[in-house]
Amino acid sequence: MEILLDKEPVKRVKKVLSKFDTNLKIIILNSSAKTANEASSSLGCDVGAIVKSLLFKVEDSFLICLVAGDKRCSLNKLKNFFKKKDICMANAHEVKENTGFSIGGVSPVAHIKKIDILIDSSLSRFTYVFAAAGHPNCVFKIKYKELIKITNASEKEISE
Repeated sequence: MEILLDKEPVKRVKKVLSKFDTNLKIIILNSSAKTANEASSSLGCDVGAIVKSLLFKVEDSFLICLVAGDKRCSLNKLKNFFKKKDICMANAHEVKENTGFSIGGVSPVAHIKKIDILIDSSLSRFTYVFAAAGHPNCVFKIKYKELIKITNASEKEISE
């Protein structure tokens, strides 16, 4: 499993994490964490403590929303927030092209393109949260407040 740390997307995440805080480490899981439920089962934590990194297309640009594993991102809240009608989930090709990650391993950091990030305030229930680290079997544990800092995210109520 250590070979996962040699994968390019995981290396990108590791580099960002170590620049931010040398104590942040990538955790390699024996089972997949492609979904929030799988990740929470593997880690033995509340599903809400799993950070879902979701890419949305907002007309001709993209946005990442970080949402708790037990919540859904509200398209209506995003549309109201941005005063835009045309907002939808990005497809797998758009996700890979804009983040450099495949669905199931999209990290909240180390994207290959500059993307604005919103973080759902419901994640503030947890001191620590777990986020994907570039591969479905790799995650990292970080304090909620530190996740806001490392991603330069705006905190909003965007879930339902």
